[in-house]
Amino acid sequence: MAVYTVHEPPPAPEEAAPDPERFIFVRDGFSFAAFLFGPLWMLWHRMWLVCFGYVIVAGILEIALRSVGASTGMTALAGFLLALLIGFEAPSLRRFALARRRWSNVGIIVGDNLESAEQRFFDAWARPGRSGWLAPREAPEARARAPEMHAQPDIIGLFPEPGAPR
Repeated sequence: MAVYTVHEPPPAPEEAAPDPERFIFVRDGFSFAAFLFGPLWMLWHRMWLVCFGYVIVAGILEIALRSVGASTGMTALAGFLLALLIGFEAPSLRRFALARRRWSNVGIIVGDNLESAEQRFFDAWARPGRSGWLAPREAPEARARAPEMHAQPDIIGLFPEPGAPR
């Protein structure tokens, strides 16, 4: 079973709620495409800042290894390890890029594949009386009318007050 995070685009000025067809499901786990084709994978997903950072880090790594006289094998090993790191961190990098573009993370869903995860998510999304973690954003005026929850002033289980019996 794969775990996906679901990201909702920011609503366009003319729409009340974002189009569900624009939601993005980011799979957690190792990405072979990012491992094999790192910069191309980043450009494909429009992760310009991440790609720029990758090129800078790879260049600095190459210059540093050449300046200390590292062998070709050591340079290749460093490049392999950098590609491996990109493969492991690809979902986090993609979530970072989406967050920078003001996409919001609306939930986590588990499914056998992307299609079943999408189906499970949108089944829960469309269900009346759905749970709070899948609820779409409410209008500001609806939030203003909602009753506020107040935290209780007493906290139990932390530190006793001075002079309290033990």
